[in-house]
Amino acid sequence: MIHQDDAVTGPKPAIKQVEFNTIASSFGGLSSQTSLLHKFLADTEYHLLHEGIPREELSLPENDSSSNLAAGLWAAVAAYPRDVRQPRRCVLFIVQDGERNIFDQRNLEYRLRTMDPSIAVFRLSFADILRYTTVSDTPKRQLRYRRPGDSSPRFEVAVVYFRSGYGPSDYPDKFAWEARYQIERSAAIKCPTILTQLAGTKKVQQLLASPKGTAALILGSAVSEFLDVNPDLRTTFTNIYPMDDSAAGQTARRLALDPETSKAYVLKPQREGGGNNIYRSAIPEFLKSIPESHWSSYILMELINPPPVSNLILRNGKFEQGGVICELGIYGSCLWDQVTGEVKHNREAGYLLRTKGDKSEEGGVAAGFGCMDSCRLV
Repeated sequence: MIHQDDAVTGPKPAIKQVEFNTIASSFGGLSSQTSLLHKFLADTEYHLLHEGIPREELSLPENDSSSNLAAGLWAAVAAYPRDVRQPRRCVLFIVQDGERNIFDQRNLEYRLRTMDPSIAVFRLSFADILRYTTVSDTPKRQLRYRRPGDSSPRFEVAVVYFRSGYGPSDYPDKFAWEARYQIERSAAIKCPTILTQLAGTKKVQQLLASPKGTAALILGSAVSEFLDVNPDLRTTFTNIYPMDDSAAGQTARRLALDPETSKAYVLKPQREGGGNNIYRSAIPEFLKSIPESHWSSYILMELINPPPVSNLILRNGKFEQGGVICELGIYGSCLWDQVTGEVKHNREAGYLLRTKGDKSEEGGVAAGFGCMDSCRLV
């Protein structure tokens, strides 16, 4: 997001990182369609609007997120060891029961099938993993899948793509945990593995962005232990604090409990998906409503203050006009050998621009807070 510090004279807008998602990252299939829709409207309708923008002044970048993300899945299928004696390979999309975001997911499925018609793609609810999959009792631990109605497994699962398994409601009982364990211990390539999923949690992001010792954030952070980070990248981090018993945690608790200082922060749990954060003046009362022993499961993050922008939004068939906030997400796909460390595929894969009213704290599209948008280059 674009951040503008109003406390500084003549503030210069800067790019700030909101978070890094390794699961619950959706709308790659629909964001490319949104881009195509806006390109079509730019050619046919926009110039007819009152004070419309001339066609020659509209520079809308390409957004091929659907094909690029499907290419990442295809790269994983291609990397999966193939045995000509084994059944046909397939990709499993693990989805939630009653999934509303099915059209986004279907778009990726169809793109993948277009790239390689020999790849079978199936949707399987998280609750049905144990019912329709088995792990071979061999050193290779192949994951086998049988379609409903089949008496025996006919497909070997090359890739498991999780579009669920990130929220507490996905794990209501021990069988759900056994289902996740079955996938994890199999030879199928997981997107993501449980370790990769945990790497995207807010706590890990807080640790990576934390300054070393008492040094200022821009002078060094834990992430520099893993990457050769230049100063420009370091400045994209906002201050993120733990809520534990450490010295930094005690400072964060004082900031979070003060009704005035809390207005500059957001309290985030170790959750993915929209609708889970606590903002500004609601933070003190929320903390008082839960046991203090639970505070350490949250992180406190400085709010990003974007410059004012006005626009028109279409949501639920109604127009909304006024101040808006935009959040740009860059998709990527990465495939690596966790034994050797070799990176086999690492690509930028398009973008998602989410826009919401500036009075809305949350920004999740599926959660009903924001809508999909397109970038215009200026």
